[in-house]
This record gives sequence, C-alpha cells and structure tokens, in this order.
Amino acid sequence: MTWNPLFHTFDFFGFYLPPVLFWALAAFIPFLALSRLAQWCGFYDVVWHRPLFDAALYVIVLVGLSAGLPLLTGGPA
Repeated sequence: MTWNPLFHTFDFFGFYLPPVLFWALAAFIPFLALSRLAQWCGFYDVVWHRPLFDAALYVIVLVGLSAGLPLLTGGPA
C-alpha cells in the first residue's frame, strides 16, 4: 500500500486530525459559492426547507470533492 497525502492522518502537536476534517474545510468554500449563487438567482424561493437543502448541498459538495479530486490528480480512489 502506498502513502497517499489525500487520505493521510495528520499529526498536529500530538493531536491526530482525520483527513475528513480537511475535506470538510475545503468543501466549505464551494458550498458558500453555490449557496450565494442560489440566493442571487432566487432559487431559494422555490425550496421548501432551506436548512435541509443547505445540508444536502454541503454533503453533495463534500462527497463530490473527496471522490472527484483523487480521480483528477491521478491518485487512487
């Protein structure tokens, strides 16, 4: 098994940080951009439950980023 920096546990002053923490932080910026775009376009006017939609949008961005970025960089999925 080879070392993969995209899925490696990081040591931060003795605290082991899971890679999903960094994926979650990286997914927050595209999520904010998509949320602002949806608000600007008026898409939230037809959404029934905005917090539920925002949570689902964030999960979609997080999974898309964590599954798509290794494929784009040529690493193992």
